[in-house]
Amino acid sequence: FNFHSSIATIRTRRSRRELMSKSEKLVILVAEDDPDDFDMIVEVFEENKITNPLFRVPDGVELMAYLRKEGDYEDSSKFPRPGIILLDLNMPKLDGKEALELIKTDPNLKRIPVVVFTSSKLSEDIISSYDLGANSFISKPVNIMDFIRIIRTFSDYWLEIVNVPTNGDTV
Repeated sequence: FNFHSSIATIRTRRSRRELMSKSEKLVILVAEDDPDDFDMIVEVFEENKITNPLFRVPDGVELMAYLRKEGDYEDSSKFPRPGIILLDLNMPKLDGKEALELIKTDPNLKRIPVVVFTSSKLSEDIISSYDLGANSFISKPVNIMDFIRIIRTFSDYWLEIVNVPTNGDTV
């Protein structure tokens, strides 16, 4: 095991992000009612040269309209199908758990990975999210450095390591 060679490989992998990530075209849909939280996500992506397109919806009703291509979201060229959803649980109109259940019971949407990204740390929220089909549950940290670390880790895992189904994938 060569430690210095491994570090160089990691640095190369991170700098390669500037050119093209494995999932560069993977669209990330963020269902988040707090514009400041979304702005922080965008800022961390920009600072780390993560180029995946980010879209935001402010509540569960808008999330479902986006996913179903309804109303303002009919144009797929402006609102492409997401490859992953970052979902806040505490949203107005239709909360995250209700939206998660709708997504995971819809044959056209159920394969989209959903990462719950919420301020809750309640075990009942964690358990019910996984029971409803969440692919991951992340509690939002209050510390900005922890927030940055978590978004970087999310990016490393979901955009560099994991293979997710694409729109054309069928069985």
